[in-house]
Amino acid sequence: MTTILDIERAAERLHGQLLDTPCVESRTLSEIVGAQIFLKFENLQFTASFKERGACNKLVDLAAAGTRGVIAMSAGNHAQGVAYHAQRLGLRAVIVMPRFTPGVKIERTRGFGAEVILFGDTLDAARAHALELAERDHLTFVHPYDDEAIIAGQGTVALEMLAAVPDLDMLVVAVGGGGLIAGMAVAARARKPDIEIIGVQTTRFPAMVNAVQGTTHPQGTSTIAEGIAVGTPGVLTRDIIAREVSDLLLVDEGDIEQAVLMLLEIEKTLVEGAGAAGLAALLRHPERFRGKRIGLVLSGGNIDPLLLAAIIERGMVRAGRLARLRVSSRDVPGMLAKITATVAEAGANIDEVHHQRAFTMLAAQNVEIELVLQTRGRPHLAAVLEALRQAGFDAEEQH
Repeated sequence: MTTILDIERAAERLHGQLLDTPCVESRTLSEIVGAQIFLKFENLQFTASFKERGACNKLVDLAAAGTRGVIAMSAGNHAQGVAYHAQRLGLRAVIVMPRFTPGVKIERTRGFGAEVILFGDTLDAARAHALELAERDHLTFVHPYDDEAIIAGQGTVALEMLAAVPDLDMLVVAVGGGGLIAGMAVAARARKPDIEIIGVQTTRFPAMVNAVQGTTHPQGTSTIAEGIAVGTPGVLTRDIIAREVSDLLLVDEGDIEQAVLMLLEIEKTLVEGAGAAGLAALLRHPERFRGKRIGLVLSGGNIDPLLLAAIIERGMVRAGRLARLRVSSRDVPGMLAKITATVAEAGANIDEVHHQRAFTMLAAQNVEIELVLQTRGRPHLAAVLEALRQAGFDAEEQH
């Protein structure tokens, strides 16, 4: 069983090998949530994830024991941590990744010198294949979360947070297999026994919630928080979570999207879906956290650029800053110029214009014009629509 001594030993071992990441207050997020929020920027690690901690702790042990090669199963962050520290220590590294893994994580892992094998559509399938290869090629399997050395390494996050902000009331941590929250729970309980520890899972992958709370939430097939898309919780981690963690909460995909966008806009920091799950919980369940001093782990920043672009656009649509309008008018010369001039005078910017003559129920002499606009938000969008109507056009937002 992982103990505080194991975690303190891991902290000594990792000193100078990894970044002691900042843990600072976000005044803006604190105002929004109604609690005092301290962010632990693990997305600033060299491989952009806390996973380096456990990987480094484990691989130093293995290298000292004479291991020549390791194999791991990972959707990306554990893979990069293992690959990077294996390269540093002169070990061969083979990484099995599910086929859905974002390209940015695959290329970064290869960039650290690992051999990457894409196999299966789930972490469980990738794990089974990795175990087969481990036996065949005499490689040591490095589990992403169900390993005492890994758990101890991840637990160093809590030691640093409580050293930086000793009077935290609560830690909020994303949960996949449970390695991070298990290690942090052991460390935090030893340092501050009355601290609350809250785990967060996505509704699409509620395996740990089901295992610990005895619920039967259905499991989905994909999530933007692929770093915590774990179908089978760890055995070691489940026992620690059941004993030490105060509560487990679920968040939706939309909550996570909003959290990613808020961290980008407010904190100017790039966080992947799994890394934003903690903030998503604060946004989804504000009454649970109001008035507390909360340590929030931004656990990783490896997000696919195309996914990030989609999240930004969808967030702009929800905020009314990107809107699609349908404007109907007589199909006569100068009419489009009048519409665009009206929009310009109202202070909005036109992204796209599309005429529709054939596929419409309007009279033959009329035309339907679709506009995609950039606005300053919902009140501004309402003002643009009113300006178009005052100019004599039939205008409405399309959803």
